[in-house]
Amino acid sequence: MAIRLYRAYTPGTRNRTVSTFTEITKSSPEKSLVVKKHNRKGHNNQGRITCRHKGGGHKKQYRVVDFKRDKVNIKAKVASIEYDPNRNARVALLHYFDGQKKYILHPRSLFVGSIVISGLTAPIEVGNALPLDSIPLGTAVHNIEITPGKGGQIVRSAGTYAQIVAKEGKFVTLKLPSGEVRVIRKKCYASIGQVGNIDASNITIGKAGRNRWLGKKPSVRGVVMNPVDHPHGGGEGKSPIGKSHPVTPWGKPALGVKTRKAKKYSNHYILRRRK
Repeated sequence: MAIRLYRAYTPGTRNRTVSTFTEITKSSPEKSLVVKKHNRKGHNNQGRITCRHKGGGHKKQYRVVDFKRDKVNIKAKVASIEYDPNRNARVALLHYFDGQKKYILHPRSLFVGSIVISGLTAPIEVGNALPLDSIPLGTAVHNIEITPGKGGQIVRSAGTYAQIVAKEGKFVTLKLPSGEVRVIRKKCYASIGQVGNIDASNITIGKAGRNRWLGKKPSVRGVVMNPVDHPHGGGEGKSPIGKSHPVTPWGKPALGVKTRKAKKYSNHYILRRRK
């Protein structure tokens, strides 16, 4: 993937960068793998806003992506590489030799015409899915299961990969993109390779309207609100927060405070916390 730069024709193009989409080989999605997606815009089933700063944005259709990779020992051919509006990674359309079609996350260096397969005896090649126990040490993997059979839940974002660093007993030790080192059961499946679209993190939005296209509404700082609206509000002119530590609009500590539960069930699987 490459990034396209703009000359400063307008204020919005001064720092704007976009993807060139050179890896995309098909513009329309597979109809059988597309479902309607209702955008709640941050509201719950009672219509109340439960997640702020969401709303608007372009209409999307959801591509049903196969995170489980549970078609074992059946080869598939990569038919196309497509854009997915619901994630920053691309998706690859697979045509299985038994006639079925499925989407998977597109790994880097996987091209149209390549053959992929999942299973215990699958070769160690980009795009193939195997149990962690069958993958050699030092291999880069993505789309990793946490619970066997549930489907990949971590390392799915564009450009990310985890590295297998050790194996012991029923567990495999992984170094995750965040720097966290944790153990996962060796029966959990993972896909070989790094997720594609590696330059996604280098894209500059360039203007506020482009974030509105993505369904993101602006966030207003608490210090510019009135006291009735936020604990940081009030005061004359450009006043400071005025409290011993920053808080959320509902009074809970914010900005740098750890929010992870102290007794979370997965704590004993984490060998080294992320930085």
